Amino acid sequence: MKLFFREIGQGQPLIILHGLFGSSDNWFSLSKVLAEHFKVYVVDQRNHGQSPHDDVHDYPALTEDLNDFISEHKLDKPIVLGHSMGGKTAMNFAVKYPDKLSQLIVVDIMPKSYPVHHDLILKGLNAIRLNELESRGQADDILSQFVPESDVRQFLLKNLARDQNQKFEWRINIPVLEKHIDDMGLALQYSGQFIGPTLFIYGTKSNYYKSGDEKLIHTYFPKASMVALETGHWVQAENPKAFIETVLNFLS
Repeated sequence: MKLFFREIGQGQPLIILHGLFGSSDNWFSLSKVLAEHFKVYVVDQRNHGQSPHDDVHDYPALTEDLNDFISEHKLDKPIVLGHSMGGKTAMNFAVKYPDKLSQLIVVDIMPKSYPVHHDLILKGLNAIRLNELESRGQADDILSQFVPESDVRQFLLKNLARDQNQKFEWRINIPVLEKHIDDMGLALQYSGQFIGPTLFIYGTKSNYYKSGDEKLIHTYFPKASMVALETGHWVQAENPKAFIETVLNFLS
């Protein structure tokens, strides 16, 4: 699968993978800062953004998409950075192909299983009938009945675009993501270790990290270090300055 990506900067390659319901657009500002130090590739994962839609959406498929992307672009031991679903993809890739990356950065996700907790988001997205939709404001009103947080709604509605006929369409493949939502909560799919430098960044107000997760992390990533920032799940969006400083300190 040929994934859509944005490329900026020069130097050592750095691949960025967004989270569930996200896209490369979410990383536009941060990628410009990181591009002062690296050649940054911000990728739309399958069924997201401008990448192709497919009936399969699980971590083995996402892992192979990343492997194919690195091979296609002839990237030599890139740094891989992933948030949430993208972080789980990055971890799976690092464990399966430990010789194909130099460093790993995982943002607010752990190598464990999580219960499904996107039910209301999916109900809200499905409640927006595109053939009747007249404006983004109307979509926001509908979604607010299911997702009260305005910042989360704005994040989700970035996936709403207009086609060549100016009709609204989703850039995320909602039916397939809903079908495979259980797969997104699974623990790592591969055994093994990545013994290279690894950084876990997590938000102290997020519920994706629990005390004791360090033990599991170090079974897969023996050289892992952890940094906590006073944010929720969207660490890089809630405190971009501290996030960039943390990333650059680690990579230097």
